[in-house]
Amino acid sequence: MVEAFCATWKLVDSQNFDDYMKALGVGFATRQVGNVTKPTVAISQDGDKVVIKTMSTFRNTEISSKLGEEFDETTPDDRHVKSTFTLEGDKLVQVQKWDGKETRFVREIKDGKMVMTLTYQGVQAVRTYEKA
Repeated sequence: MVEAFCATWKLVDSQNFDDYMKALGVGFATRQVGNVTKPTVAISQDGDKVVIKTMSTFRNTEISSKLGEEFDETTPDDRHVKSTFTLEGDKLVQVQKWDGKETRFVREIKDGKMVMTLTYQGVQAVRTYEKA
């Protein structure tokens, strides 16, 4: 099922991302960069691992893990979290946990676009990507 997400995606729309970053406690300067950066996300599979590479003028990151297996991740805003990928129906879900807190990224394919809904403490942002 992960195959549906395997492509290179370019950010084309971002809704409420600043409020989401504010809720996470991201500082003003980093939020300003985050709001103008248009990352490219490459999702692939390496054996039984999901690999997500995020490339932007701000920072490049790469994470990979088997579904359901917790791994260490350092986020672009320098939080050290425990992440887990799962499939919930046709959605690729990533949960990040740190200091008793949790945020969820739900990626789904809608009309050929990848829509990523980020949720933290009731604050939701939606970022839409098209195939690059």
